[in-house]
Amino acid sequence: TQSTWGDEILTIVSMLSVQNTVFYRPKERAELADQRKAKFHQPEGDHLTLLTVYNAWKQNKFSAPWCYDNFLQLRALKRAQDVRKQLLGIMDRHKLHVITCGRQTVQVQKAIVSGFFRNAAKKDPQEGYRTVVDQQVVYIHPSSSLFNRQPDWVVYHEVVLTTKEYMREVTTIDPKWLVQFADKFFRFADPTKLSKAKKAQRIEPLYNRFEDKDSWRISRAPRSFHVKVTF
Repeated sequence: TQSTWGDEILTIVSMLSVQNTVFYRPKERAELADQRKAKFHQPEGDHLTLLTVYNAWKQNKFSAPWCYDNFLQLRALKRAQDVRKQLLGIMDRHKLHVITCGRQTVQVQKAIVSGFFRNAAKKDPQEGYRTVVDQQVVYIHPSSSLFNRQPDWVVYHEVVLTTKEYMREVTTIDPKWLVQFADKFFRFADPTKLSKAKKAQRIEPLYNRFEDKDSWRISRAPRSFHVKVTF
């Protein structure tokens, strides 16, 4: 049988391989660099911002001067281009069709959730965000396109520790997608059985109370674990 893969996801995966080196911000031109970068920002978040950067570079015939004008690292984009060509070669070898979602960017968001559902986080009323799985306090990185928006629910590519635990490459999500694409890991909660505190949190991690209290955490191999989510 033949499967289909999203053209946009191939590009995003390729750009993630060089994620932290795509933009540069010289001190003497920092304000202009920030303005140019903001033009690429997408309301859905950083994954689609990376996609927009690559597609704009492509539309400008992979121009080096265009990269310079937009404070983009040409070497990083070329490396992403090479990775993308390799991935396309793999797709072709396995007879996997590559199709585009066009303007249906929600399909890209759903694809990201299906792969990074364990990296979901919900905005915390006290500070930053809390990861859904282990309730770790994390923050959107200042370089993110979502830094000034702070959406309610996100998934992230990775967490880096500097002055705080920062999420990098963040995308907005509908929390219902967590149950839709990872029904063995998440499930809807019964609102009649939640405590007032849990109703306020709208999420409830479940684990076996006879096991070690941390046995459900993502750093350990889960035995029978769900995260219960209410909306």
